Amino acid sequence: MQKKKPAKVPVHGPQHSKQVRIIGGSWKRTPLPVLDALGLRPTPDRVRETVFNWLNHLLDNWSQSQVLDLFAGSGALGFEAASRGAGAVTMIDANTGVVRQLDAIKEKLKAANVTVLRADALAAAQSLALRGQRFDVIFLDPPYGLNLLERSLPLCQALVKEGGLVYAEAEAPLMGEEEEGGGGEAPDWLAPWEVVRFDKAGLVHFHLLRLRAKGA
Repeated sequence: MQKKKPAKVPVHGPQHSKQVRIIGGSWKRTPLPVLDALGLRPTPDRVRETVFNWLNHLLDNWSQSQVLDLFAGSGALGFEAASRGAGAVTMIDANTGVVRQLDAIKEKLKAANVTVLRADALAAAQSLALRGQRFDVIFLDPPYGLNLLERSLPLCQALVKEGGLVYAEAEAPLMGEEEEGGGGEAPDWLAPWEVVRFDKAGLVHFHLLRLRAKGA
């Protein structure tokens, strides 16, 4: 009886859960290693593709855009923006190992439009606002379960430029009206914002937000 050959294991198979790839722009297909850091959960490819399609339609000019990635993690969102020609991308993370990894990727890519900072996200947001820095796009993809979105989004009111956009990723929809047949009331911390776009992929709920016009 002929022995059954063992199934072939793809060379890169075991690594797939430990890396993501830039999906567009100058550094398309560049792998980004994912460290086993607490709460590190990169934005899935499908979600990033959708979000950057939204941004391409809503932004006047990527090359003039100032971008803040407040919970940088793997760098998937920040490096994606830089790859697509963002004028400047500031990436912030509190984990020393994560920051070293981001610096190494920046050096490898010769990403002159990227600045990596090791800092607490909430403290950094307050400091940037006090220094008068403003951004066209802010990415908020904090670890789940720590109430970081409801603590960081209010700080973005002083950081986002007029007409700017905030990307917010969460384990649940931010507003009841997003759910089929919904119409729920927004929490107080979300009240100053309007949802410009939203979608869901698996367990990931993702949103583009814009500050409501004053008096609206």
